[in-house]
Amino acid sequence: MDRALYAAATGMAAQQQTLDVVANNLANADVPGFKGATARFTELVAPGEGGIGTAELGVEALFTQGKLAKSAGGFDLAIDGPGFLRVRDRRGRVAYTRDGAFARAADGSLRNAEGWRLDGVHVPADAVKLSVAGDGRASATLAHGTRALGRIAIYTFPAPERLRAQGGTLFFATAAAGRPQMEVPGGVHGPHLRFGMLERSNVSIVEAMMQILAAQRAYEANAKGVQAADEMLRIANNLQRG
Repeated sequence: MDRALYAAATGMAAQQQTLDVVANNLANADVPGFKGATARFTELVAPGEGGIGTAELGVEALFTQGKLAKSAGGFDLAIDGPGFLRVRDRRGRVAYTRDGAFARAADGSLRNAEGWRLDGVHVPADAVKLSVAGDGRASATLAHGTRALGRIAIYTFPAPERLRAQGGTLFFATAAAGRPQMEVPGGVHGPHLRFGMLERSNVSIVEAMMQILAAQRAYEANAKGVQAADEMLRIANNLQRG
């Protein structure tokens, strides 16, 4: 009976974690470049006795491609295919993102809303327009012609699901994810950069709502299991006293 109570209680905890993750996915469904996540679990097994409960393995980001949509921003980028853009903060920390919503800063760098700077391009002050080709080559239109600004690279990881996420749009390298590999976009089978577009979140609102309903029902079923195990313990205690 104690085992039944533990199994049901860990099941409730697992479904609560699932609800928290799905709720966070829904809250960020309109954030460009956001990657939804899923909670991973495993069965707890006692030697020679079978399953006794559920244990959490952690939250894992899902890197399926989001839809690409035209944007009104003059410096927006989207990745069509796998990989990340590399960005740096004011302290020099390196992170990776698929959120390509950038704006030109006073120093000529392209920065996102949190102030992270895009690697590989610097826009001159007299530039009136920026363009980025599918292979990452950036150029600026000036008053008297054009100027090449550099090349924006895409970075991939052997195990991107092992990256450390921050906020759903920033990811940090870890030993488990492997070393970042720089790729030149625009190849036949490789990723491409799409200038003037943003990648939408890969969260499906319909699927998320279905996941919430399934988790709620599973939570209720486990709660009934806790109640049943508690009642059985109460009856057993009364029998021992009698």
